[in-house]
Amino acid sequence: MKMVGGHPPSPRSATLFTEEWDVATTTQASSSLIKRIMSNSLHAREVRLAYTLIAPTAIIVLGLVLFPAFFSIWISFHDVGLNNLNDVFHAPFVGLDNYTSVFNDFAFKYSSPTNMGALLTSIVFSFTGTILTITLGLIAALLLNQPFRARGLSRAIFLFPYVAPVVSIAFVWRWMLDPKPSGILNYLLLELNLIDTPVAWLAKAGWALLIIIIFEGWRYFAFAMLMILARLQAVDKTLYEAAQVDGANAWQRFWFITLPELRFVIGAIFLLRLIWTFNKFDDIFLLTGGGFGTKVLPILTYDFSFKLFNFDKGAASSMILLVILVVFLIFYARFVMKQVDEA
Repeated sequence: MKMVGGHPPSPRSATLFTEEWDVATTTQASSSLIKRIMSNSLHAREVRLAYTLIAPTAIIVLGLVLFPAFFSIWISFHDVGLNNLNDVFHAPFVGLDNYTSVFNDFAFKYSSPTNMGALLTSIVFSFTGTILTITLGLIAALLLNQPFRARGLSRAIFLFPYVAPVVSIAFVWRWMLDPKPSGILNYLLLELNLIDTPVAWLAKAGWALLIIIIFEGWRYFAFAMLMILARLQAVDKTLYEAAQVDGANAWQRFWFITLPELRFVIGAIFLLRLIWTFNKFDDIFLLTGGGFGTKVLPILTYDFSFKLFNFDKGAASSMILLVILVVFLIFYARFVMKQVDEA
C-alpha cells in the first residue's frame, strides 16, 4: 500500500478505499446485468419477432420480384438465346443493340393505320380502354347512388364481369363473335338483314382492336364504379340542396358539384387503370392472340421470348414498357398529387 508522507495509510483510509472499490465493481456489474435484462426485455423480443415474421416475405419478394427485375435488366444488355441459355451469366455484352433491334422491329414501329405497331397500339388501347372504363364506371355509380328497389342486387350484377374468371369470359365473347352463323352477333345481324354473310369480327384489323377496347371497358368498369360510388356517398347532400334552391338543374349540379368532388378519385383510378391496362396480356391473348392489329407491348415481349426465343429482345421490350410506366408515374406524382396537396 502506498505510503503517504512517509507514514503508512490509516486504517480508516484503507477502509474507504476498499468501500469505493466495491461500489465501483458493483456498479459495473449492475450495468452489465441491466444490459442483459434489457436485451431480453419485451421490446427486444418484439423486435426479434418482427424480423422473424418479415423474413419469409422479404425472402419471397427478393426471390420473385427484385431478383427477376434486376436479372431482366442484365439480360437486356447481353446476347441471350437458346444457344447459351445453360450458361447465361457468361453471355456476351452487346450494350444497346437489343434496344436498337426492338425499335427497328416491324412489329414494334408504326407501319400503316392497320398496323400501327406495338408501341402505338399499346398507347391507343391503354388510353381509350381506361377512359371507357372510367366513363362506364361513372355512369354506373351515378345510377346506383340513387335509391330504388333491388339496388344491392344490381350492384352484385354489375360486379360480375370484374370477379368472373377472365378465361371463361373471354371464351364466351369469342363464342358470341364467332364468324360462323352460330355466333350470336352474326346470327342477330343476319336475322335483321344488316349483313349478308357472317363476319369474322376478331380477325379484321380495326374491328379487333375496337372489340378488345370495349371488352376492357366492360370487364373493369366495376372497379371504377366501386371507387366512385364510395366517394359519391361521402359528398355532403346539403350542397345539392343549396344548388337546387338556387335553381341549378341536374346537369349543372353534376358539372359544378359532383365532378369537382370526384376529380381526385377519378385521377387515381385513371392512373391505376392506365398502368394495369398498359400491362394487360391475358385479355388480348385470349381474344385475338395479338393478331389483326392488336399486338401490344406485353404480347410483343411474349413473342420475342417464348416464340422466337430471343430472350434478350424480350427483356429489352419489357424494359421499354417499364420506362413508359415510370414516365406515367412521374407525371402523376408531379401534377395530380401536387394538386391534391394544394387542395
